[in-house]
Amino acid sequence: MTTPLLLSIDQGTTSSRAMLFEKDGSTFAVAQREFKQYYPQSGWVEHDPEEIWSSTLAVCQEALAKAESANRKVAAIGITNQRETTLIWDRQTGKPIHRAIVWQDRRTAERCRDLQAQGHAETVTAKTGLLLDPYFSGTKVAWILDHVDGARARADKGELAFGTIDSFLIWRLTSGRVHATDSTNAGRTLLFDIHENRWDDELCSILDVPKSLLPEVHDSAADFCTTDKSVLGVALPVAGVAGDQHAASIGQVCFKPGMVKSTYGTGCFMMLNTGTEAISSTHKLLTTIAYRLDGTTTYAIEGSIFVAGAAVQWLRDGLGIIQSAEETQALAMSLDNNHGVYLVPAFTGLGAPYWDADARGALYGLTRDSGPAVITRAALESVCYQTMDLLNAMRQDGAHIHTVRVDGGMVKNDWLSQYLANVLDIAIERPLQTETTALGAAYLAGLQTGVYDSLDELSANWKQEHEFSPDMDSELRERVTAGWADAIRRTRSNY
Repeated sequence: MTTPLLLSIDQGTTSSRAMLFEKDGSTFAVAQREFKQYYPQSGWVEHDPEEIWSSTLAVCQEALAKAESANRKVAAIGITNQRETTLIWDRQTGKPIHRAIVWQDRRTAERCRDLQAQGHAETVTAKTGLLLDPYFSGTKVAWILDHVDGARARADKGELAFGTIDSFLIWRLTSGRVHATDSTNAGRTLLFDIHENRWDDELCSILDVPKSLLPEVHDSAADFCTTDKSVLGVALPVAGVAGDQHAASIGQVCFKPGMVKSTYGTGCFMMLNTGTEAISSTHKLLTTIAYRLDGTTTYAIEGSIFVAGAAVQWLRDGLGIIQSAEETQALAMSLDNNHGVYLVPAFTGLGAPYWDADARGALYGLTRDSGPAVITRAALESVCYQTMDLLNAMRQDGAHIHTVRVDGGMVKNDWLSQYLANVLDIAIERPLQTETTALGAAYLAGLQTGVYDSLDELSANWKQEHEFSPDMDSELRERVTAGWADAIRRTRSNY
């Protein structure tokens, strides 16, 4: 008898994917579709919820068809999602009342400043581990209620539902029967007390969000629902849910305190497992729920970078200097150095450790011979320098970090992975399975449905594909990182 497959729905910022995994963590099948990004104003980013749903449905149907054609059974579904992206929909019709406001969106920056001026920042951070920043969902929810005619009155009557993308997908997969999320997603809303593991009345009052909007919160591995047979053609249990970075940490089997993973997708997110203790950062990193299993919460410190792979997408779609991400490695390798050119990709502000919502992107050091290769290399280097800022903040918080496990599409680029090791001056471990976000969701579903017996069994699955050791001269490292620090300083003083 062949073991059943696990279906992972990986609903990301630029595409929706469905992946089927074998028990050993290897990939059986992948289906993926990109969808449109909307930029109504400077600093605003939106998605069409129906495009998210239609692309998700299509890739799930494609993956399930591949399983059926191979006569393979699927045991369960895990969902992982772009975290803070915010949706409100009608409970009767299931139709969203506004486009999804994406995690990158900065439209509520002024509202966050007002809340800080009112003295709420300390309370919010103490309960949520987060900062009062437009990155998170809470102020986005209030914005939609205040800018869609009649929405606030309808919310007060219990006619509307809020959710991050996982909740919206669960609602649609069950034809509106289930409104649920997990603790990792709830913990990124500014409305959830991560120490008490519950929606918080005071936080809801501060942010002016009615509790009637909120979904039920489960462990990351739990019996969330069973899909409506009319949706996917088969009734399957949804048994694992986690925000994308938490799922990646699980896929990288970072189950012990002190283990670090760094994921490179649209943004970059570094997460340090701190065990059952919620440690507060003194260097503007976030305290977050890593995962919650069997009622026990494991915490992490996280640093968030808003633009990583999105910089490569900008090179392709915005500037047109590359046709595909695969070209970036050869372009970067064609140069001996960066020619003094730095890109600060603050297209939607700067994340950790700066948390500067008003900063905007800038290129420094351009000359007449600054062509596609120079700009491409500057984009890749910017990802490494931003990661360095996160790692330094973690070290300043007292973390002793010797290796970093990396994942995501960008780290398939050998040049970038090596430059990352050089700039961080630390060993970079790249796993054989780099799609660890989707894998983590599958692992959660497998844990809940008995495909796996323990976290130890998952740890045994992890295999290293390559280790990148630093080989940059210390003097050169100091010079290039000083150039980055200067570029950051100039960017933040330009508005």
